[in-house]
Parts: sequence; structure tokens; C-alpha cells
Amino acid sequence: MPSAYIPVLIFAVLVAAFPAVTLILFKFIRPDARAVGDKLKPYECGVLPEGGSRGRYSVRFYIIAMLFVIFDVETMFLFPWAIQFKAFGMLGLVSMFVFLGILLVGYVWLYKKGALDWA
Repeated sequence: MPSAYIPVLIFAVLVAAFPAVTLILFKFIRPDARAVGDKLKPYECGVLPEGGSRGRYSVRFYIIAMLFVIFDVETMFLFPWAIQFKAFGMLGLVSMFVFLGILLVGYVWLYKKGALDWA
């Protein structure tokens, strides 16, 4: 049984090594960065910049983004269930309603807490 996981281990090692090897390789072949003065300023079609290029985002933006990612993952669970709906039968239907009910409770709790308000 453990020998069945060897391809998965090889794939995991390749996935982890690819970005590291790519970054190290391109560090040696890229040109040196010698930007000074005006080359470091953001380009705005010949118009002088009005402010810094680093803007600040509200914490609310990050909260909404995290909530979107967390609650968007539920669709990854809904698609396989919808494809295999007939194979699961009544137990699959009940379990999906329980899953969606938990998500609905989460949405209602976030709405009452005010985490979904943009103002």
C-alpha cells in the first residue's frame, strides 16, 4: 500500500522544487537592476505623480476578501455532489442540506455581525 503513494510523493517534490529552481536559475541570468532616480518613479504618461504608489487598503477589504475565499470553497464541494447525485441517494441529499444549512448559518451570523457591510 505505501508503494502506491510514491507517484504522489514524486509529484509533490516536483511541485515544491519547480518554483525554487526557477527562481534560482533566473537569478543568475537576469540583468542587474541599476535603476536610480527617475527610473524608480511610477510612470503616468509624462505627468508628475500626485502621490506615492503605495496605497493603503482598509482592513474591511481584506476581511471581505477572506470571507469570499472561505465561502467560495463550498462550490468545490457542490460540484462533485451534483455530478454524483443519483449515486448518493437520500443520504447524500440530506448530508448536502446539512452542509448548506451550516453555510447559511455562517452567512446569517456574518450578516448580523456586520462583516458584510461596505459602509
